[in-house]
Amino acid sequence: MKFEIIHEDDDIVVFSKPTGLLSIPDRYNDTIPCLYHEAAKKYEKLFIVHRLDKDTSGLICFAKNEESHKYMSQLFEGRDVEKYYLAIVNGRPIKASGSIIAPIAEHPNWKGRMSVQKKGRFAHTDYVVEKMWNGFSLMKLRIFTGRTHQIRVHMQHLGHSIVGDPFYGNGSKLMLSSIKKKFKLSEKEEEERPLLDRLALHAHQLKFINAKGEAMDIQAPLPKDMSVTIKQLDKWGV
Repeated sequence: MKFEIIHEDDDIVVFSKPTGLLSIPDRYNDTIPCLYHEAAKKYEKLFIVHRLDKDTSGLICFAKNEESHKYMSQLFEGRDVEKYYLAIVNGRPIKASGSIIAPIAEHPNWKGRMSVQKKGRFAHTDYVVEKMWNGFSLMKLRIFTGRTHQIRVHMQHLGHSIVGDPFYGNGSKLMLSSIKKKFKLSEKEEEERPLLDRLALHAHQLKFINAKGEAMDIQAPLPKDMSVTIKQLDKWGV
């Protein structure tokens, strides 16, 4: 199971989690593979600070001692960590930047899904459009709250669901044939392989002041599948 250490010091270790892997143990079945269990094999002690959705790739931080666990947990709970994500979304937003402030609660009809509801919990997401192509956009998002599926729900609310999202979008795989007009399958291939066959959401950056008073700026580069997709969109999606 591949996961990369992006940053490590005496107090914390920050991994780049692959898509499809739980970040922390499943509450009903702790035999399902998760990053915490895999990482704990290498460390004497490891404390959970926050979590990422299974389908989201990118940065996740664990504490290495009780003092750091208390400090980092307070930072995350007190919204003193700047959390930035990159997402490839469907369509082209009208505004190049903006704020989405829309309360989120459990969906009344779909178990395990969330939706924007008046009686939901306060949720705030800022976005900036980094690139636009024909039918798709790359967005940088900052979340100020940590609601379940927040970015995915807010992108659906904005009318620009994240590519590959089966809950809040159409779940379609992104194929090169959908962006390259004169696409031809190579003779070696029987069927086209997707450029992207997962949720196109990546936890890209964490910024905070650590327990020693040092400014931390930790970044995880885009996974290969997302970076290849962006290169192909740059080439053919204009």
